[in-house]
Amino acid sequence: MLCLYGMGTNTGLKRVSGGRHGISYKELLNVRRRFVHKAALRNAIGQVARTIFAVRNPAVWGEGTTSCASDSKKFGSWDQNLMTEWHIRYGGRGVMIYWHVEKKSTCIYSQLKRCSSSEVAAMIEGVLRHCTDMDIERQYVDSHGQSEVAFAFSYLLGFDLLPRLKAVASQKLYRTGDDKPGDYPNLEPVLTRAINCKRTVRTVLTK
Repeated sequence: MLCLYGMGTNTGLKRVSGGRHGISYKELLNVRRRFVHKAALRNAIGQVARTIFAVRNPAVWGEGTTSCASDSKKFGSWDQNLMTEWHIRYGGRGVMIYWHVEKKSTCIYSQLKRCSSSEVAAMIEGVLRHCTDMDIERQYVDSHGQSEVAFAFSYLLGFDLLPRLKAVASQKLYRTGDDKPGDYPNLEPVLTRAINCKRTVRTVLTK
């Protein structure tokens, strides 16, 4: 527990060893090297999440959910860290931690990523590799967690990708050639004309 506290709070094992518990820095370092590694931490996170799901009172929390949301947060890191990069949007050097959190606020997966790496890949990894019994059917992301490739893979993998699209009100949304104006009444205010598929094909073939 002291090792996890020192690492999780960024206090460090040396500072933790200065407490009145009688455990030296060398003992803490030995425990960290032998037991605190990626696979063990991943397994521990999975066990904690599964236990939380098991002890939840449905009268308070409701029935089990199949929805999950994911996003990343930037943390500063030393330049010596091989994962450290300059973040174009947020500024400063650091790394990104990408979390998958189910609807009732339990983290089911987390991962370290570079500032420039794809959030789509991290999103799919969390859906596939989370260490719980949860069956994810709906995955919520922001604009950076979606792409054409993401929609294709989510369809093939059997879950719905539900992004929060940035500035969607200022974008043009087109109907497909087979859709009629009344097919999407809730989207009618933001829909424009139907796509002319034949014209698109002719344009591609003439290039």
